[in-house]
Amino acid sequence: MDNWRLKFEPVITPLFRMYWRFSRAATLGVRGVACDAEGRVLLVKHTYLRGWHLPGGGVERGETAPYAIAREMEEEGGIGATEPPAIFALYSNHANFAGDHIGLYRIGAWKPCPTRADNEIAERGFFDPANPPEGTTKATLRRLAEVFEGAPPSATW
Repeated sequence: MDNWRLKFEPVITPLFRMYWRFSRAATLGVRGVACDAEGRVLLVKHTYLRGWHLPGGGVERGETAPYAIAREMEEEGGIGATEPPAIFALYSNHANFAGDHIGLYRIGAWKPCPTRADNEIAERGFFDPANPPEGTTKATLRRLAEVFEGAPPSATW
């Protein structure tokens, strides 16, 4: 990936994290699990991060977490939830920021919709959760094991 965002990620991400530490007491992110009719799970590759991830992002001021994951699934994955997302687990993500937490949601029924994050997502696709693509992040692999293989949910992302 010859993308300027990937080249500058080692500098940009720590700067954002430093800003968040001073501007927010706690942060909340969301990730979503949505499957197609064949049971394959949606994964995305961002333009600014390496690896395959579950779609998601930050909960913005004034949003609820379920609203945020529904928005992120539409923006990044073209998934329009037709029923409320269901919380699967809540994780701390203290490796990135001491006050960071991530809610993992399952998206049951959904319909395709236009994506709105074209400059943010390099690739998206549905994959067998038992055989995800090479480059899937370790945290995503752990979440797939928890959701699809019955591994006990971890307290940390």
